[in-house]
Amino acid sequence: MSIHAHSTQTIVGEPEVVEDARLAETSDAWLRLKAAATAIQRLQVRDGSIPAATDAASGDAHGEARALSAEIIAGIRALAPAFPHDAEYLAASVRDFEKWTDQGFGIPDFLDSLAAFQPQQHRVDGTRHLVVFPMYTQNGSRDRHVEALLVEAIWPEFIAQLEAGDYGNQLFVSLRFLDFTPGYDTHSAVLFPETIAMREIPTFTWGAIFQDREAARYRRVVRAAAEITNLDLPADAARMLEDQQLTEKTFVMWDLIHDRTHMRGDLPFDPFMIKQRMPYFLYSLEELRCDLTAFRESVAIEKRLSSRIDAGEVLGDAEAETLEYARLVQYAIIFDRIFRFPITGSRVRNYDGLGGRLLFAWLHQRGVLHWTDTALALDWEDVPGAVIALSDAINELYWRSIDRPKTAHWLAAYELVRSTLTPHPASLWARGLPDEILAGLPQGYTDAVLDDEFPLSMFFEALDKKMKSVIESTAGITGRDS
Repeated sequence: MSIHAHSTQTIVGEPEVVEDARLAETSDAWLRLKAAATAIQRLQVRDGSIPAATDAASGDAHGEARALSAEIIAGIRALAPAFPHDAEYLAASVRDFEKWTDQGFGIPDFLDSLAAFQPQQHRVDGTRHLVVFPMYTQNGSRDRHVEALLVEAIWPEFIAQLEAGDYGNQLFVSLRFLDFTPGYDTHSAVLFPETIAMREIPTFTWGAIFQDREAARYRRVVRAAAEITNLDLPADAARMLEDQQLTEKTFVMWDLIHDRTHMRGDLPFDPFMIKQRMPYFLYSLEELRCDLTAFRESVAIEKRLSSRIDAGEVLGDAEAETLEYARLVQYAIIFDRIFRFPITGSRVRNYDGLGGRLLFAWLHQRGVLHWTDTALALDWEDVPGAVIALSDAINELYWRSIDRPKTAHWLAAYELVRSTLTPHPASLWARGLPDEILAGLPQGYTDAVLDDEFPLSMFFEALDKKMKSVIESTAGITGRDS
């Protein structure tokens, strides 16, 4: 059906009201809303606005947009009764779409509806949300498009207890995809408020991760990589490949601890490093630091709870689950980091890929990871100590940063990475930056970093060729596809 034909259909009648969120993704209201949101994307330019047609051949762009916006509004109203916990947000969303339409489809401003959307206040397992915003999607398009999603919370009891205890993170939201528009038919596994079109930046109160996508692509990638590398998976790690829900909960625990780590520890002044332009390997170390913290905390949790069992205690159900998932998180971090991260995405300043290869090489050079007779093996009893040693090295780098100039911190970070990974032969950083850069502004340091400052090793070049189709197949994957 063409967009024009669909626009004509929108004036025929309102979609039927939906009162049960469990029926939303198959309802006429959702299907029409999704189709209208998808259709209006074609009319939007990079900043999310919809220019008026400049010639007769282009048709009546604003006329189509008004009809499609009306269809989106009708869909939101029809679905709203199924989401009473989001009533304020959905009402604000309608008003924002009406305002955008009335003002001639300029750069969209959905600050009011963003402020009303508070999913962190409804972290109950299975709670569903309808989400409609003009946004860009990370790891997808940087163009702002109207995107619509149906999602549900993943919040098992053991996670609720962890978050209420030593791992508090009131902003963290864990989600599962139910359905979505094309912007999420990508590798994107996050819903972040900063991606939404708005007139000013508020204080953000939540950040959401789709653990079903993370778990599904992990299972597909690790299964293939284990076969290719002849890796004999431990029993618990193998169990994750057969159980989507088990793996989803594992990723919830990993991400809960990872996310809160960004603001904890002996940190550089701006730990997120988003507000500053700096060499991409600094981003690698920050993301890796948070993952290694999740690893070491999982080791600590496992030891603590195991010692209680050894002392004759009987753990409660939630504590027993926490012990089980603490073990699984360690496998998930190792295998996602060494198999998926290094060969996902381009070779242009790929900071997550660099962090994964740093972990792989660190374990190999410390004799706990082996590539012998074309088979990969790990000495699992020694892996925790080696991983925690890398965590300690990054933490030491951060601790020293408060006493160093920024560029001196960058140089020290580079030395940490190059002590394990081999730089590009043409690297100015590896040869030693010339005095004019060292004496100049920080931008000169950043500009001197090669797009592929640390090229793939021979191991990962070969793995990339064999895994490319598998990695590509995970775009748009959800838990229902695994």
